[in-house]
Amino acid sequence: MSRKNLIDPAAAQDHSIPLRQNVQDAIRRYLEDMGQSQPNCLYQTLLAEVEPPLLEEVLRYTQGNQSRTAKILGITRNTLRTKLHRYDIPVTNGKS
Repeated sequence: MSRKNLIDPAAAQDHSIPLRQNVQDAIRRYLEDMGQSQPNCLYQTLLAEVEPPLLEEVLRYTQGNQSRTAKILGITRNTLRTKLHRYDIPVTNGKS
């Protein structure tokens, strides 16, 4: 998926529902499910729930190649390594 596909939902040809819409729907359901409870630290909670599987899946896609993973994510390899350590995500050659 190109960067344009991430920004312009109309450019995502092989996906019937754009990623942005899926995320928006999930957040809406989460907030509705909370009822009268006030969410705390929603931004941090969302990052903690979304970032690890994002890292894991891109690592899987690149067969554990951290340089390629960092490039795909648009972050430096050092930032990737920091995030992998933060979330305790193991990396092995050929697999994550």
